[in-house]
Amino acid sequence: MHEPVKLEGKAAAERDSQLHAQRLRQAGLRVTRPRLLVLEVLEDAGGHRSVDELVAALRHRGTPLPRATVYNVVNALLAHGLILAADAGPGRALFEAGKTWHHHFVCRDCGVIIDVPCVRGEKPCLEPDLPGVEVDEAQVIWRGRCPQCAGAVQQVANTGSS
Repeated sequence: MHEPVKLEGKAAAERDSQLHAQRLRQAGLRVTRPRLLVLEVLEDAGGHRSVDELVAALRHRGTPLPRATVYNVVNALLAHGLILAADAGPGRALFEAGKTWHHHFVCRDCGVIIDVPCVRGEKPCLEPDLPGVEVDEAQVIWRGRCPQCAGAVQQVANTGSS
């Protein structure tokens, strides 16, 4: 009874691997095991991940890659538009499997990063009033409290005023 589930899981993984291979080829990159693994981990993990998190996830899956290899793969995937850099401000570089240009909201309390759709959905979405400059990208980072943290603060305020 468990065997068909395993086969479906394997079939889905094989299909995903073929889709990743196709994306690599379409971007003009050779299909390599490290590139397939990093794409897979980024998509499976979701969210915004650092190279160190990717290295740990690969190790946890039993498919470890050297940190330098992961950096090289991430740089190649980024340069060919297969992944996005998730600009959340100062700190470690973060990457995501997203395909649509967007911005980020960063919670000052818990650090969660939330994707915010871009009005245009492509770069650059904003143009500065600076004659003679060529803009290729504009990033907006909102900061504040996420819904959970804002709710917790409000709940504490309401409890204190009772």
